Amino acid sequence: MPHIQAEGAKLYYEEVGIGDPIIFVHEFADDLRSWEPQMRFFSRRYRCISYNARGYPPSDIPSDPALYSQDLAADDIAAVMRGLDIEKAHVVGCSMGAFATLHFGLRYAQMARSLVVLGCGYGAKKDSRDGFNEEVAALAQSFRDKGMIEVGTPYSLGPTRVQFQNKDPRGFADFQERFLGHSSEGTGLTMAGVQAKRPSLYDLEDGLRKLVVPTLLVIGDEEEPCLEANLYLKRTIQSSGLVILPRTGHAANLEEPAAFNQAVAEFIATVEQDRWTLRDPRSVSDSALVAGPDKA
Repeated sequence: MPHIQAEGAKLYYEEVGIGDPIIFVHEFADDLRSWEPQMRFFSRRYRCISYNARGYPPSDIPSDPALYSQDLAADDIAAVMRGLDIEKAHVVGCSMGAFATLHFGLRYAQMARSLVVLGCGYGAKKDSRDGFNEEVAALAQSFRDKGMIEVGTPYSLGPTRVQFQNKDPRGFADFQERFLGHSSEGTGLTMAGVQAKRPSLYDLEDGLRKLVVPTLLVIGDEEEPCLEANLYLKRTIQSSGLVILPRTGHAANLEEPAAFNQAVAEFIATVEQDRWTLRDPRSVSDSALVAGPDKA
């Protein structure tokens, strides 16, 4: 099995296709297999790489809690690229992977050709931050104490997952089987070290305002915990565009693969033609009718 050495862990990866590279970074409740619809579609024109995060076998499960953090999640993307001699890539992340992708853009902008940030925003609200952190810390311990079946089953049926189950029962069953087969130790350590401790998106505002890497934000309109956060990201990142998919919850790459693939394909093509520009400052105005001042 192919692995790449990152800080404190070896990461399992898969790749297919030739062309400009795209790195796919998975969400908390899934693994690299969640990107199969995208690996098959984009590998027709691109070199596609997906990998399992630390804590997700056959990647290593470090026992040291200090080896799980938001910074390390971003560093792992860079480690995968370096291990494959990739200088610059399009990076596509979902949820936990979307946070890692966004942080990668902030930390390694010179290595990012573009960023696709799908389903990002959980726990961002400042007024409910303490409650979110407490809930996540307790859940992280529950995974380790009670196991994947007891804790993961209700988790997989959360309010932003039922849309997938209703639309595509077979696809949802595959997702749930993958999730419940994960390591309870790795899952708990990941949630305790990454989700429970990562900074709020609102604490990253200074860096986000300086971000000029082309960025596509994607969200389902029924993903309530992330809607306001994505509006904030759109208003803050001057190089961003926002796609909202109707009647859609979390992990839209699985729930609505055709729509997601089309949006990402058009975005990447626009970037590669150097046509994805920064937001026109005249579109930022206190008036709905009068253009804002041209600050360009």
